[in-house]
Amino acid sequence: MVGVVDVRDAIEQAKQAGLDLVEVSPESDPPVCRILDFGKYRYEQSKKEKANRARSKAAETKEVRLGRSMKIDPHDISIRLQQARKFLMDGHKVQIVQNFRGREMLHRERGRERMDHVIKTLEDIAKVEIDPRMAGRRMSILLSPDRNKISRLQQAAEAEAKQAAAKADNPPAEPAPEPETDSPEQES
Repeated sequence: MVGVVDVRDAIEQAKQAGLDLVEVSPESDPPVCRILDFGKYRYEQSKKEKANRARSKAAETKEVRLGRSMKIDPHDISIRLQQARKFLMDGHKVQIVQNFRGREMLHRERGRERMDHVIKTLEDIAKVEIDPRMAGRRMSILLSPDRNKISRLQQAAEAEAKQAAAKADNPPAEPAPEPETDSPEQES
């Protein structure tokens, strides 16, 4: 920290040190400069930016297909919805796709009912980003994770886990056995 210095004097100091005069904050009044190795400074900045990009990982869009046609067992649908739930909990967007084959195109309303079922099943952690729509022989819907709902669910799960752990640590005391009496009982 040298304080306010004339530009020419700052350049001269940088030359004497064998380093560069770098303007770090041009918006401030007066501008802030540092005497440092500019190549090393750029390298460190690029490493910071790369680390920030890695941390702010872009949410992928995962696709979940509800079978090759409308002929799919309800249990298979529930398995696929569990997978979609896992993707949503991980923070990914999920595109649910229903394909129609042959004469199934005449019954698009059944596909719409299935999409409504998907929405209802996943509404506790997701919000509909793109409503169900047809594109050729495919009906698709895009769901995105609702961060508020997910955080509330996770907090509730943590609270339940704490309660279960507390019960496991402190089991309830068993009631003492009643003393046996030798009194004669009435027989009928």
